Amino acid sequence: MKSPRVGKTPFLLNTPHRPLAGFPLAFSHRGFAPAGEENTVKAFTAATELGFGYLETDVHATRDGVLVAFHDEDLVRLTGDPRRVRDCTAAELAELRVAGEPIPTFEELLESFRSARFNVDIKAGPAAELMAETLVRHRAADRVLLGSFNGSRRHMASRLLAADDRTHQLATSPGIIGVGAAVLIGAVAPLPRAVYGSFAALQVPETHGKLRVVTPRFIQRAHDASLQVHVWVVNDAPAMHRLLDMGVDGIMTDAAPTLAAVMSERGHWPQNSLTR
Repeated sequence: MKSPRVGKTPFLLNTPHRPLAGFPLAFSHRGFAPAGEENTVKAFTAATELGFGYLETDVHATRDGVLVAFHDEDLVRLTGDPRRVRDCTAAELAELRVAGEPIPTFEELLESFRSARFNVDIKAGPAAELMAETLVRHRAADRVLLGSFNGSRRHMASRLLAADDRTHQLATSPGIIGVGAAVLIGAVAPLPRAVYGSFAALQVPETHGKLRVVTPRFIQRAHDASLQVHVWVVNDAPAMHRLLDMGVDGIMTDAAPTLAAVMSERGHWPQNSLTR
């Protein structure tokens, strides 16, 4: 099967002549958080210690304009606090804990994990502008891939980065573009370049309702468009092996030790030493 591991996307290290050439990528979804400490420095440290070089996270903006790594719109599930992230200042969030761990800023993650690559879901509009500013300030656009369920957030960050004379490939929106791509690529016709031109990868669930998104035909059509296929969230070893045998280019998981073991069995591990 033809592989899309070509192109100039700095984030993707599994392209020819790069450290992970020919390897599928392993993404630790919100870090490795067995005690529920998702999206914390502890969780991402645990993932890198397992061998992960690719980390998935989410970002919101605080009331005073600080980018924080947090998934939910509100704080209830993880901290018990009823407020929304956007209604809190960074100082107020610093007082809260997720399974005993502080909520990190995104800048803290960039500084703490300098050799890691981050796959980031932009969860709110104000976070898009802050993300672009942060990537420029830290010169980190080459190690961050942006996605969002809201396309305007991606496009805003892209425009701001382009205005700074930086190049940055964006991931497709998981879910929205995933389902659309399943129709365009898998069922009807090759994906038009006007649709995929600014994307580096299709990041999709294996299934969406009754629709099977990831199939050999879907992967081939994506590869024909020079797009990688990253599948989320896959947590059992048989499914991981099946998808890798099918030819996907990356897997995101909440079961970090399981994916690490599968990748090791297939000779694709560790990946953290190769992302430096």
